[in-house]
Amino acid sequence: MLEVSATFFKLRAVGQRGGSVTAWGGGLWGLLHSLQTQGPQTVPQLARARPVARQHIQKLADEMAAEGLVEFVENPAHKRSRLLRPTPEGEAVYLEITDELLTLCRDFSTGQDLDDLQTSLSTIRDLKESLAALLDDENA
Repeated sequence: MLEVSATFFKLRAVGQRGGSVTAWGGGLWGLLHSLQTQGPQTVPQLARARPVARQHIQKLADEMAAEGLVEFVENPAHKRSRLLRPTPEGEAVYLEITDELLTLCRDFSTGQDLDDLQTSLSTIRDLKESLAALLDDENA
């Protein structure tokens, strides 16, 4: 866990230096990524998927809406919990940051063994799924 945490903070610092991690942290890209790949969602849905406090996602969503990156739209399934979706400007920012992140990944993975990277990816995904199951069990 310490190695994963240390690696995360170093990745974040490199991203901040290159501009792909913004003042919002990785949250801006992460939220846009969720909306781009999974479609419009409510703030509670986005919070449960992370897992973080709903208030954290609400604050981020409100800030992003004020910047014109996302918008709240009516939710046919729920009158009070509106859906959040990216605006065209938000989609453009998502694509720009994604391109920057891909370049960053290519740069720091140069010289790395592809099989080792695939093994690391598999291990991290397995750990993420195990932790998600543990959290699901605690919330049941």
